Amino acid sequence: MSDKSGFYYPNKGGRISLIALEEVMGKNGINAVLNMAGLGYFIDNYPPDDLKLGFDFADFGALNQALEDMYGPRGARGLALRMGRAAFAHVIRDFGPMVGMADLAFKVLPLSTKLKVGIRAMAEAFTKVSDQTSRVEEDKEKFTYIIERCPVCWGRETDKPVCFQAAGILQEGLRWVSGGKDFRVEETLCIAKGDPTCTFIIDKEPTG
Repeated sequence: MSDKSGFYYPNKGGRISLIALEEVMGKNGINAVLNMAGLGYFIDNYPPDDLKLGFDFADFGALNQALEDMYGPRGARGLALRMGRAAFAHVIRDFGPMVGMADLAFKVLPLSTKLKVGIRAMAEAFTKVSDQTSRVEEDKEKFTYIIERCPVCWGRETDKPVCFQAAGILQEGLRWVSGGKDFRVEETLCIAKGDPTCTFIIDKEPTG
């Protein structure tokens, strides 16, 4: 297991991720992944449901590395995307009110405004409640979602972007914000492959 990072998600965030992975893989699946990641102490012992900063980024990285070790790059990608999407349902319930994303007023905004407000709210929520620092830039065609300190690939070295859990959360967040539309989310830079940030390009127009 890798050395601890000293950077943290709130316990609730770690708990949400593990619950989401269990929903995707089942109990035996997640227990096997936790054992492989050197995180067996989380089996039947998920972090508490509170906002104390206690879930180390290194544990996130180890979890995602174990997914790849067990299922290969392709299998891990699918599982991590699904894990991210499943996690968003918990995130919006628990953190949405904190950044105004659960308000009725938000839901009646025009789509372009909802996307702009929603993406920035997601970045703000992660920056506010954890040691993950995120920001958003935009131009006419796209949003650029930048994670400057990323837990998903912490401690990993790869030759391609691997932050699929983050991509899944963004995809599901955009789907929720837009009332069910799908948007292309592509990670173009990744700290695990030596880039300065983990950067995601998000098209402003839905697919299909």
